[in-house]
Amino acid sequence: MGLTLTEKILSAHLVEGELVRGSEIGIRIDQTLTQDATGTMAYLEFEAMGVPRVRTERSVAYIDHNTLQNGFENADDHRFIGSCAKKHGLFFSRPGNGICHQVHLERYGIPGKTLIGSDSHTPTGGGLGMLAIGAGGLDVAVAMGGGAYYITCPKVVKVELTGKLSPWVAAKDVILEVLRRMSVKGGVGKVIEYCGEGVKTLTVPERATITNMGAELGATSSIFPSDEMTRDFLRAQQREEVWVPLAADEDAVYDEHIVIDLGALVPLAACPHSPDNVKSMEEIGTLKIDQVCIGSCTNSSLLDMMKVAHILKGKTVHPDVSLSIAPGSKQVLNMLAANGALADMIDAGARILESACGPCIGMGQSPNSAGISLRTFNRNFEGRSGTKDGQIYLVSPETAAASALTGYLTDPRTLGDMPAFPLPEVFTINDNMLTPPAAEEDMADVEILRGPNIKPYPETAPLLETIEAPCSLKVGDNITTDHIMPAGAKILPLRSNIPAISQHCFAVCDEAFPARAKKMGKSIIVGGANYGQGSSREHAALAPLYLGVKAVLVKSFARIHRANLINAGILPLTFVNEADYDKIAQGDVLVLADIRKAVEEGKTELVVVNKTNGAEIPVLCELTGRTKDIMLAGGLLDYTREQLK
Repeated sequence: MGLTLTEKILSAHLVEGELVRGSEIGIRIDQTLTQDATGTMAYLEFEAMGVPRVRTERSVAYIDHNTLQNGFENADDHRFIGSCAKKHGLFFSRPGNGICHQVHLERYGIPGKTLIGSDSHTPTGGGLGMLAIGAGGLDVAVAMGGGAYYITCPKVVKVELTGKLSPWVAAKDVILEVLRRMSVKGGVGKVIEYCGEGVKTLTVPERATITNMGAELGATSSIFPSDEMTRDFLRAQQREEVWVPLAADEDAVYDEHIVIDLGALVPLAACPHSPDNVKSMEEIGTLKIDQVCIGSCTNSSLLDMMKVAHILKGKTVHPDVSLSIAPGSKQVLNMLAANGALADMIDAGARILESACGPCIGMGQSPNSAGISLRTFNRNFEGRSGTKDGQIYLVSPETAAASALTGYLTDPRTLGDMPAFPLPEVFTINDNMLTPPAAEEDMADVEILRGPNIKPYPETAPLLETIEAPCSLKVGDNITTDHIMPAGAKILPLRSNIPAISQHCFAVCDEAFPARAKKMGKSIIVGGANYGQGSSREHAALAPLYLGVKAVLVKSFARIHRANLINAGILPLTFVNEADYDKIAQGDVLVLADIRKAVEEGKTELVVVNKTNGAEIPVLCELTGRTKDIMLAGGLLDYTREQLK
């Protein structure tokens, strides 16, 4: 029986466990990345472990999220991250160099390598044939210190692509179709592996768009084979020497099989407020728009930008529409400037933003009240844009550009013949904004630069003998990390200050939650299905930790958030019977008797007693040997320190 590509890479990197679906495995990590919204905590955690220099093949610290500097906080964070990188052996991608996933794809990604990043869209690297996984900052810190990364051995889904995309139908439409079929929780515990003859028709930037939004499926990762198309891209980036051919065996066995005929796809859009609420242009009908935003780590490659420039050339953006464009990297921006495409965009009336995440994380360009915004981004969660009642649609760059001209959601197939958009034979290479670390012998001379907004990691404590605490908050299904810990220009600058940022925890759901939880001293959160979907931000666990949350009881968890809760020492519990969700109300006092003993003994079925109404509720506490030890220690940082001793 042959192996899938995923199994081949996992096998080559396996350091603990066996490749048995559903069991915990530890894998060696070759590369890591961080960005500045999650990076400060990751480097504080790395420092706390006491490891002087990173032990990976390549680790990179990117500045791409908190680039709006309307106070000292973001600039201080950038200096802190830059000094940590210099001292501890990381490359530092300076502000303006571009979005981490776009730059990493261009300059550092290597087929067959493992990559984890403190950003949920790290699977972008799967477009190059990497096994790239989003993780919490503490997991990344451990990997930088040479530790293994632990995941549940995933199922592997074969998405077989046949045919070829029709003119003006895009890679974005491919992943939207996958989301339409699988939903935002359909990929949990799985790696999505793309195969078939249709793969050969897709360039690396197109593949990266598809793997990028695998995060929205809840998938562990997404991956394409490494073939001649991969080689062409790396050759054009002047990195052909790192190319290796990689593919699944012909007789590989998959857990699921989906077939998508690329030629049958049409332009699609994800409607508010979920990436899997996917409809065709025909289904949506006439839709007047207010704003178009093009960019993000999903759709900001040179290929995407050249298509947009072609559509806009010689035309003018509709007077009722605000169009902003953010090229994904300095390389992309340089090449657009050199070939005249940037001038075409500006002439049409586009507002050119810096090469950063920007509007995707609510960092500027929020739409007007109840405004309809078409975005080439990966998420359209309620309020994420910075406008609470904003109506966000996710579309391809082709659809976005065509619609910006008409003022209505427009099928790009109305544009007429589509010219060929080949990738350049050679990309412009200038790595002057990628700062290398200090030499090992010079490390001691490097000073870590700390600003007053940078606060220590929250205090942790070993698991209590018994947890008796009120339910401080009860929420429904599909609660995202944007609900738990919002982003945006006002909140992101507080990422290095957990006491301050915790005051915004769950503000989207209940503005009174932070004060209520803090007053309770310790509490339990109750939620529905797919709790914690979305980004990798560990702040969605660290803020509740600071506010005294001891356990989270839900119908089901998203993968990264559950791991982050364990890393923070917060007990993750799930209902045995989902109907028991109705037996708890906010304010009810819940009791987990002798919980420490139960965890020590490895019990998985426990009982939560609702002291307020007398209900006895069976729950699952599924902790393996390692996660059990992490929970008993009070979190991954405490556990790691003990292991290093």
